[in-house]
Amino acid sequence: MGTFSIWHWLIVLLIVVMVFGTKKLKNMGSDLGGAVKGFKDGMKDGGTKPEEGAAPVAGQVTASTPADKTTIDVEAKTKS
Repeated sequence: MGTFSIWHWLIVLLIVVMVFGTKKLKNMGSDLGGAVKGFKDGMKDGGTKPEEGAAPVAGQVTASTPADKTTIDVEAKTKS
């Protein structure tokens, strides 16, 4: 009762193909494969240290110098 034979798995596969269709199953397989590949690439790249002179990553906020006169602190309170 605890194990399934090959015929049980073939019937389950046939029902899944009938419900989802082969095109949707192919797309899901491609998406899953791309996600696994992206995860592996991210894990491989995550172990490397960034270079000193490297440009900042897109969307990353860099620290500004105090000599920068073009920025305005909107939370600064004036003394009265």
